[in-house]
Amino acid sequence: MTNLDIACDQITKAFGPVDVVDPFTVTFAAGQTTALVGPSGCGKSTILRMIAGLETPDSGTVRLGVDPPAAVAKRGGLAMAFQDPSLLPWRSVHANIALGAELARKPANKVDDLISLVGLDGFGDHRPAELSGGMRQRATIARSLISEPEVLLLDEPFGAVDAMTRRRLNVELPRLWRDRGTTVVLITHSVEEAVLLSDRVLVLSARPTHVVADIPISFTAPRDAKLLEEAVFQDASRKIFAALEDTSNA
Repeated sequence: MTNLDIACDQITKAFGPVDVVDPFTVTFAAGQTTALVGPSGCGKSTILRMIAGLETPDSGTVRLGVDPPAAVAKRGGLAMAFQDPSLLPWRSVHANIALGAELARKPANKVDDLISLVGLDGFGDHRPAELSGGMRQRATIARSLISEPEVLLLDEPFGAVDAMTRRRLNVELPRLWRDRGTTVVLITHSVEEAVLLSDRVLVLSARPTHVVADIPISFTAPRDAKLLEEAVFQDASRKIFAALEDTSNA
């Protein structure tokens, strides 16, 4: 796998008269996980969609390595998990997860492993209508991982997942993408999740959004639930909360 950085160079986006993203210049380091946190509606998802090539910047450019998003997506190197499950209703869980590999023209030989990873053992033959919302979301997460993408974009993927499963995925999934050298950009409203999963947290302003704080997350301790009690975890969380507080008071 090629480790790809993501370069957003002066990208902007407006919808009608509403400016959503200010000139936004950020490089997301190859092989690292970066979390975006900020007020609801500030433009986090719009930034992610521009990185994915699903929205075109009004100005500026996005590059994944040396290529535009469409080129990386075409070769199967880009995957995204959305806030809401986007499963095909006529396909089983197994077939929906395999679809991620089919579209990327890659082998789908790890579907069963991913079903186990996201806690869906015994549900591989079920259709989406037979699953809870949280289970459908877990299948969507698994589908985003099946092609072993170089770039993985996660738009609040754990919002509908129950607390215990969410905590387990917060520990196990980062091990998977760190082993693969995947470049990950994650949107979350959970400061705990941002610190636990990420190498870096960008705190964004209200709309039109721009970066108000760039906080590195550097832990030598294992990234597991025990880390939540460590002083270094609490210190990073306080910095993020302080930046969010400044944003809300601006």
